[in-house]
Amino acid sequence: MIDTDELVKRNAGFASDGSFAHLKLMPRGSLTIIGCVDPRVDPSDVLGLKLGEAAVIRNVGGRVTPATLRTLGMLSEVVRSRTGGPGPADYHYAVLQHTDCGITDLAAFPELLADYFDVPASGLDAKAVTDPVAAVRVDVEILKRDLRAGVFVSGLVYDVATGLIDVVVPPARVEA
Repeated sequence: MIDTDELVKRNAGFASDGSFAHLKLMPRGSLTIIGCVDPRVDPSDVLGLKLGEAAVIRNVGGRVTPATLRTLGMLSEVVRSRTGGPGPADYHYAVLQHTDCGITDLAAFPELLADYFDVPASGLDAKAVTDPVAAVRVDVEILKRDLRAGVFVSGLVYDVATGLIDVVVPPARVEA
């Protein structure tokens, strides 16, 4: 077990070099990743991101859910309050899902998934819960409908067996 004493020790090592001291609230890479909570798929490690390069939202399956959209809306307001505008025009939102995801086990619990996605159980097929490639496409389309025009959206699938990502949906600008 990793207890709090161990966490404090690890944190002291992190804090000792002070590399975090000049980081800004806004990610310097103009990037938000939506990814899964699976510990094998930490977006920072998988994508080689450094602290402060991207904002990362993690949930079960790395899915774009109503809660994810609310979180993105709140983050947009933080950006507005900090910058006085909508943020960089070249902002990039990337959906990162993966193979062998535990969300596929939840297909046996349609009521739970229906609640998660805020859809009737009869609408779950459209969410492609058992197919990460199709699920990425579904979620990218949701983002394209919900995000402001001009930003970029892409979709990636990480293969937990090879460690490689596949670009399922290349970055595309959201149209007005």
